[in-house]
Amino acid sequence: MTDDWKRRLDALHADLVRRDDPVAWVMEADAVEASRRYPHIALRGPVFGVAVRDPAHGEPRWRLLKPVVDGMPQQARDGLNSHLWFTAKDGTDDPAVRRALLAAVSVLERDPADEVEALGVRYRVVRGDEFARTGDDGLEPPRPTDPEPVCPSWEERAAVPSPDAGFALDPGRDEGPMAGALRLGLRDFVYSGARFPEDVLADSVRAATTHPDVVRLPVGFAVAERGATGWSPCGSLHPTPHDARRSLYDGMSRVWAMLYRFDERKKARYARAAEAFRAAGRADEASVDDRVFRVCRVERMVRMGPDGPEPPRPSDADEYGPMKIHPTLREDGTVRYDD
Repeated sequence: MTDDWKRRLDALHADLVRRDDPVAWVMEADAVEASRRYPHIALRGPVFGVAVRDPAHGEPRWRLLKPVVDGMPQQARDGLNSHLWFTAKDGTDDPAVRRALLAAVSVLERDPADEVEALGVRYRVVRGDEFARTGDDGLEPPRPTDPEPVCPSWEERAAVPSPDAGFALDPGRDEGPMAGALRLGLRDFVYSGARFPEDVLADSVRAATTHPDVVRLPVGFAVAERGATGWSPCGSLHPTPHDARRSLYDGMSRVWAMLYRFDERKKARYARAAEAFRAAGRADEASVDDRVFRVCRVERMVRMGPDGPEPPRPSDADEYGPMKIHPTLREDGTVRYDD
């Protein structure tokens, strides 16, 4: 351990003691236990979102505008395109403001741009890495201290905002000594192994130098299925363990039967498994037809450099390119649908 690491971890420990917060102590104990039971890290791959730096907020900090969950850079560019277009359409009555926003939209319609500026505000497509802890029994499930809805529902999907929205990309913020130790350890993380192409490996090594610091994003939860070669994700990232459980319940009870055209007997088996999973309350694993599903804890990191968060790397692949995704919006606020 370097002196810098030791000083940072000592400071985090001192802060934990000074706060004298029983909840923080329990969460720290949870983190220690997790590091013992799930000591390894399984990398899923890159994810992308959008960050914004607005001088009008009085601080130079980058904040997340769009969740870092997209599988391709172009998906995040499209999300930024839509944000700027709808802001121009519904967020202003000033033609000059609308013109500036639409100029940025025009760039995103024709170029795979990872950064645009409008009205002094910088918008950047940012790159993260998604990973999970693993141990002898597979992926780490939710921890007892992970937040759950106050009134969890299995029927109604209440709108749960992403914890990424407005999240400050501050490398100096850690929840405790274990979180700080993980973040510091991730600074030296680079891709390795034969499954990665040479350009991906080279970009990873380069990023550790150009963007040497790390921000850990809010923890998410997802469903994974155990296969012959390991665990595979099935579905999207959710803000709470219960949201992930409900997605698994919905899949087994009705969605998969429609998508994969189950016959009546198979449909009934999956429905029974879904009801058993639901009846168990806060269960994190379900089985049906020799298939095993687990709600798991998913972590993400974004690298930071002197000029802010890391953008997409040259080796990050897109399946499609930029395009016009909204009708023409005039400076006076009217929409033209005929082009």
